[in-house]
Amino acid sequence: MKNYISYIIILVIGLFLGWLLFGTSKDKKNTHTDETVLGVDQMWTCSMHPQIMQPEPGDCPICGMDLIPAEVKTDGLEANQFKMTENAMALANIETSVVGENQSSSNSMTLSGKIQANDKSSAIQTAHFGGRIEVLNFKSEGEFVNNGAIIASIYSPELVTAQNELIEAMDIKNEQPELYNAVRNKLKFWKISEKQIQQIERTKIVVTNFNMYANTKGYVETVFVKEGNHVKEGAPLFKVANLNSVWAQLDAYEQDVKKLSVGQNISISLNAYPDTNIDTKIDYISPVLNDKTRTVSVRATLNNLDGKLKPGMLISATTKAQSNDMKSTTSVPKSAVLWTGKRSIVYVKVSNKSPVFELREIELGNANEGYYVVLSGLKNGEEIVTNGTFTIDAAAQLNGKLSMMNKAGGKIMTGHEGHLGMGNLTTSTNVDFSKADERLDVSIDFQNQLKVVVESYLLLKDNLVNDDTSGSINHGKNLLANLDRVDMKLLVDNDAHMQWMTLLKDIKTAATSLSNEIEIESQRNYFKPLSSSITKAVELFGINQTLYSQFCPMADNDKGAYWLSKEEEIFNPYFGDAMLKCGSVKQVIK
Repeated sequence: MKNYISYIIILVIGLFLGWLLFGTSKDKKNTHTDETVLGVDQMWTCSMHPQIMQPEPGDCPICGMDLIPAEVKTDGLEANQFKMTENAMALANIETSVVGENQSSSNSMTLSGKIQANDKSSAIQTAHFGGRIEVLNFKSEGEFVNNGAIIASIYSPELVTAQNELIEAMDIKNEQPELYNAVRNKLKFWKISEKQIQQIERTKIVVTNFNMYANTKGYVETVFVKEGNHVKEGAPLFKVANLNSVWAQLDAYEQDVKKLSVGQNISISLNAYPDTNIDTKIDYISPVLNDKTRTVSVRATLNNLDGKLKPGMLISATTKAQSNDMKSTTSVPKSAVLWTGKRSIVYVKVSNKSPVFELREIELGNANEGYYVVLSGLKNGEEIVTNGTFTIDAAAQLNGKLSMMNKAGGKIMTGHEGHLGMGNLTTSTNVDFSKADERLDVSIDFQNQLKVVVESYLLLKDNLVNDDTSGSINHGKNLLANLDRVDMKLLVDNDAHMQWMTLLKDIKTAATSLSNEIEIESQRNYFKPLSSSITKAVELFGINQTLYSQFCPMADNDKGAYWLSKEEEIFNPYFGDAMLKCGSVKQVIK
């Protein structure tokens, strides 16, 4: 009996020890596993819009459906990598291309500049005799002066004296013909016409105010005098320009000069006539480098008999580089690049089986007809995102990965206020970015000039909010006028100058197209690229003012679109009263 009791006790002790040794470790292992799974940050997505990823449950900002838990995966991706499904890519209209393919245009160079008067056809109208200007008939720039037109009426003591001498010499011209002819020739040297001289001889009346006639022809470019001024013989009155031929004055960066030569074919395009291209040849390359802009002046002469080309018009020109260097150059479409001050970013597709993207910082060179030359960071054969780059970057932010605005990685938390019905869809964020550490170093004067442009943009935005098409057109034209007043000479930094030239063309193209539309929907289509370029300019250069970058996911046929506002409150320019409050603040730019 005692043996049975001993056996039972030993068995109980063995079971207890087994539980301690194996049961608790298993529980701990399971608990650890559960904690590991639960420890992964749960993301929430929409079954209809899988590109939506949020760190907490709520409603889809596109369709308003309840968000569902996203599948938790531990793919071992790097900090700058994240995965998207093929379905999400299709819905977000993500497009990729292989670097080096279908980029034959990258061996082209793009130059920017203006139409200028042909100095070789310009002339200075001078005073034929000295005196006081009583009447000046051409007082402002742009007036057309014809050869032989009366340009001024002048009181000249010298002419009064010469007329008296002529009248006296007439009485003795038979006895002293040499004296008579000398007095007459003196008047002719002052460009007094034969008809005027004969009138003095016939009437024997001294003319106190003499008309002066033009001996040149063209448009007044500069006026040097005013009525009441005293002028000496030979003094300049005004400069005229003959615009039958004009100059296309272009700027080439110093590193591109070796690719240009006199006689090289070049194609000129004008912002004023986007459907017209003028094929011509380079006829002059300046031997002097502008040490402020680091550019060399390149010139071509254009025929302008129809008068369509106006001095001051903005132009761009393309030409094939005359160097073999471009053949081995890596270049990417401009749509692939995100700018963050001095950082340039692209997204590279690193896996074909399941789309995985990674952020890549690159160094850019010159712009060449829709492409940027890549100096480092990419190589031919890699696949990059060329359409929907902003969408990819937003997905990276929501996944807590490295992104354009999130250099350190980690979740950017958002708060969702819920779907309040069509026309009142609202989300809010707590993101607050200051761009001071990323901004290019430019002068206060340039920032102030850019601020005037942005003010015109904000007024244009308000007109779209109010569904005011005529107001949008007017403020679009005001934006273009203020854009022309921005002095690019203030950008002494080569990188800043290059980036502004690229943005300038994009802003002008979008604003011009918007200003030519009379339908509100067409205006809103051009407002999206205009907002993108204006935002980039503000982020790069700054205007010393707080602005809110706001986003509506339903704009542009559910592709989403951004805009800038001075107010944090949402007033949607893409829908107006139809969905006035649809959108959210995505970024604060200071």
